[in-house]
Amino acid sequence: MAKRKPGRLFPIEFDVLECGLALQASDGSFYGFALARALSDHSGTELTAHGTLYKALGRMKDSGLLESTWEDSAAADAENRPRRRLYTVTGEGEKAYRTEAQALGADAVAERRRARAGGVIPGVPLLGVDAGGLA
Repeated sequence: MAKRKPGRLFPIEFDVLECGLALQASDGSFYGFALARALSDHSGTELTAHGTLYKALGRMKDSGLLESTWEDSAAADAENRPRRRLYTVTGEGEKAYRTEAQALGADAVAERRRARAGGVIPGVPLLGVDAGGLA
């Protein structure tokens, strides 16, 4: 794994925060497979390897960027499936996302968006970045 520059996010962490914030805005929380699908839609690529994704989620939880709780067992039982671990982006995670977006600069963030076939999740703006630059 590449060394982390102090105060910076790995690309997958930036993408997890971006997609996580969008999912959280619509659903209140998100779970791993929903995030994997959103990342796939977001990047226009195949699903992120679950080992890679869940290691990143664990690392981000340990560093305070995400919080997690287990879903209520009644919801899982009603759908005859295992319980899901539900994640939310913390205030620290949102701050890290905005800081990274600023460090990358509006042009770099816009380029990342263009590089992703289909761009950002439809209907959800990139937080902190508008057409005129960083908000």
